[in-house]
Amino acid sequence: MAPRLPAPFPTKEAVLAFIRNSPVPVGKREVARAFKLSGSADRERLKLLMKELEAEGTVERGHGRRVAPPAALPEVAALEVSAIDLDGELSARPLVWTGDGEPPRIFLVPERSGLSALGIGDRLLARLSRINDRLYEARFIRRIEGSVGRILGVYRVSAEGGRIVPTDRRNRTEFVVLPANDGDAEPGELVLADVLPATRLGLPQARVVERLGSTAEPRAVSLIAIHGQGLPTVFDPAALRQAERATIPPLQDRIDLRPIPLVTIDGADARDFDDAVWAEPDTDPTNPGGWHLIVAIADVAWYVRAGSALDLAARGRGNSVYFPDRVVPMLPEALSNGLCSLRPGEDRACLGFHLWVGRDGRPRRHAVFRGLMRSAARLTYEQLQAAQDGFPDETTASLTEPVIAPLYGAFRSLWQARQRRGTLDLDIPERKIRLDEAGRVAEIAPRQRLDSHKLIEEFMIAANVAAAETLEAKGAPCLYRVHDQPSMDKMEALRDFLHGLGYPLPKGQALKPDQFTRILTMAEGRPESALVSEIILRSQAQAAYAPDNIGHFGLALARYAHFTSPIRRYADLVVHRSLIRACGLGEGGLDDAEAARLNDTGEHVSKTERRSAAAERDAVDRYTAAFLADRVGATFSGRISGVSRFGLFVRLDESGADGLVPASTLPDDQYEHDEAGHALVGRREGRVFRLAAPVKVELAEADPLTGSTLFRLLTAEGAEITGIGGRTPASRHSGGGPKRGRGRAATSR
Repeated sequence: MAPRLPAPFPTKEAVLAFIRNSPVPVGKREVARAFKLSGSADRERLKLLMKELEAEGTVERGHGRRVAPPAALPEVAALEVSAIDLDGELSARPLVWTGDGEPPRIFLVPERSGLSALGIGDRLLARLSRINDRLYEARFIRRIEGSVGRILGVYRVSAEGGRIVPTDRRNRTEFVVLPANDGDAEPGELVLADVLPATRLGLPQARVVERLGSTAEPRAVSLIAIHGQGLPTVFDPAALRQAERATIPPLQDRIDLRPIPLVTIDGADARDFDDAVWAEPDTDPTNPGGWHLIVAIADVAWYVRAGSALDLAARGRGNSVYFPDRVVPMLPEALSNGLCSLRPGEDRACLGFHLWVGRDGRPRRHAVFRGLMRSAARLTYEQLQAAQDGFPDETTASLTEPVIAPLYGAFRSLWQARQRRGTLDLDIPERKIRLDEAGRVAEIAPRQRLDSHKLIEEFMIAANVAAAETLEAKGAPCLYRVHDQPSMDKMEALRDFLHGLGYPLPKGQALKPDQFTRILTMAEGRPESALVSEIILRSQAQAAYAPDNIGHFGLALARYAHFTSPIRRYADLVVHRSLIRACGLGEGGLDDAEAARLNDTGEHVSKTERRSAAAERDAVDRYTAAFLADRVGATFSGRISGVSRFGLFVRLDESGADGLVPASTLPDDQYEHDEAGHALVGRREGRVFRLAAPVKVELAEADPLTGSTLFRLLTAEGAEITGIGGRTPASRHSGGGPKRGRGRAATSR
């Protein structure tokens, strides 16, 4: 008998696939057993390979030196039923989720009679099977007794009695409200309600616990987003009293900046002004053509001391949240719109940096200060740009030469440094919603991107870098703004996809953001430019706050910390406190207890940031649906902005509105979701609907209460007909698409 040959050593991709598909964390022993590795040499190679995967961030080390894909759900988990669709299928969310972003979707497999008695908010223990990172199947084990959750919905009255229709578009279940449980709610009111334990027969029941006002009022749109995401809206009375008693500090040891004409530059709709700037040519003969900049920030730490009622309120909120009709502020109005808002002509406490840069924008040195300032003017981006372009108004006429011209001179130098550094510039359009006097949507248009916007961004980045460098040099605690490079699995998928379009992304070398920028430049002006931009954006990691520095990949910076918006971001306030303590700048510094829990603070404010972003997106979706509601039946041009197994998401060119084309309404065929190729592929006809393809759609439904927008597909200029099975050589290799191209695009700071 021939001797048995040893098993071949697995590739990194094969080991990663095994770990990703395992329902539970695994260790080196399980991996070795799976690939039949026995020799000491192979075990040593495996040890090094797994360390490499961990160092790349593709897997995380847990208890017992076991690894798992980041934030994988366990094999058995406690779930809460979150939605029931029109066919009666249940989906759920985990009761415990520690990962970034929204938790994966979980579908309950309808194989047990116990599922029929479950309703929204009910809890159960289930066995999970991973389909992919964002999708799990669950098999019912047993019900968990306890609280069954809360819903936000519209109270209606029918012949059968009271009903609550949820505002969550994923929840199609109506709830019965008995007269004893209606809380005196009026028909058409927005209400919060507790879901009552399920009964054997009929619709689930709910009890109204709070009336939020009529859904006919325009303000209901943001109220739904606020309550849907659980944003805190009421300040503790002690926090309000502290804010109202606050006063401007005396000059004493502060630097007097009042003679310097610092200006604030914000959007026309800005409600608070927490940063001011100024620049002049550097007078140092060793720095010809260089610049001296000042970035002054509201000294929030003077008013909000660690451990105070104000601090607890600010930390709990994590950040301010901005809606078209209101702000949910991190701080009470007495501070956010009062003493911490750098109003023109009024004395304000500030913390900031002197920054000296060379002609080429390279930083030469910086110095932190605590001062007293008086803003010379409150300018808008449009005002500033018009003055620079030769069209000053009454406010900017006297400021153009002494203030505005030096600001742009310093900006041009900083911009050179940015270009040389090689940042990732994804220019993603942002929708601006303009409301009329009645609070209804008057217009939805793209926000302008002027040089004045870039000027402020570069000044703020320079100050943020100076803050991180100062704290690092002093060995002081810092809450960094970190942005990791894309994960290995996302990179491999992106590399294959771009290769199929004719764009090479080098393999086997350190990844740099300018590699993506070069591809975006190559794609600019080509038919697939939107597709290339969208796919590169989706491959990027999410920025977060952490006390351990890994740098900021998108900005190509080794160290970076948010410092410039302590009115609206708690992370910036923490950085202010650490600078005050480390540099001996007086009262209001970081205390030992706060320094010890910096890791928890970073995780908390990263989560509140994601919560706020979700609420803001939710409100934009509902306002957009309201804007479109009277145009049902109209035809629009757009592009496919997302692909899923249940349909195509389309973004309209005119308004930027997103809506769904259900798969069931597509041309008659059976469609498969090609996840790697970002496409739906018809089995019989070979029709391929791919991400970023241009389409024409008819508006079928727009519901402001749920934010749901549905389209019918009319034509798809970008749909490919590839023959039976929908496989072209390109799609077999990478997901397909046209062979060559040009696009442009950046990452969140």
